Amino acid sequence: MHTKTIGLIGGMSWESSKLYYEFLNTKAKDILGGSHSAKCIMVSVDFADIERLTIKGDWNAIGELMKQSAQQLERAGADIILLCTNTIHLVSHYISENVSIPFMHIATTTGESIKNKGLKKVTLLGTKVTMEKDFYTKILVNDFELEVIIPETKDRQVVHDIIYNELVKGHFTNVSKQEIINIIKELQNQGAQGVILGCTELPILISELDIEIPIFDTGKIHAYKALEWSIKN
Repeated sequence: MHTKTIGLIGGMSWESSKLYYEFLNTKAKDILGGSHSAKCIMVSVDFADIERLTIKGDWNAIGELMKQSAQQLERAGADIILLCTNTIHLVSHYISENVSIPFMHIATTTGESIKNKGLKKVTLLGTKVTMEKDFYTKILVNDFELEVIIPETKDRQVVHDIIYNELVKGHFTNVSKQEIINIIKELQNQGAQGVILGCTELPILISELDIEIPIFDTGKIHAYKALEWSIKN
């Protein structure tokens, strides 16, 4: 069977980028059977550069790096582009406006998944940028009519610090896991029917077995949607 080639911008962090490769190939085997696997190309950036620019707040420079990576994927023969991180979608327009192939937005695929489950009110966990700026939530609210709640200020800082100080460096502790679970329980008390793990490393720490409400693993949803697209088209 002929399938399209999926282009991946990874390395933010590689801990979650490796899961995209696993998700794509597992889904390809599930759908196509036999010894089928996914056709994909990855450009992986140096996360230290991204981290440094994020701390400086130089999002234009990050956007330029994403544009260069996307154009590199297009030249290499990719038919669609995925940005394998939630936070950096803040500058995803640098990708969509500078390539001629489709760009699949992670918030759109997540919104579709939530809508399919019939949920109305969800919580979003991720970096402070993802939780506090509107580039992500506006898609969920405007395109999918969802109500999105986020943790209070101190809890947002806790989640952010766990991501940057531990998860992106490959450190996953039971203490941090319990802190995240407690934050989710508080949001559940506020009416959250599901939780968006809006950082692609969070599902390595938290699973649906840990909490009572559905979780939305954004990286897995993103990868699965891309694989389905590559087959359908």
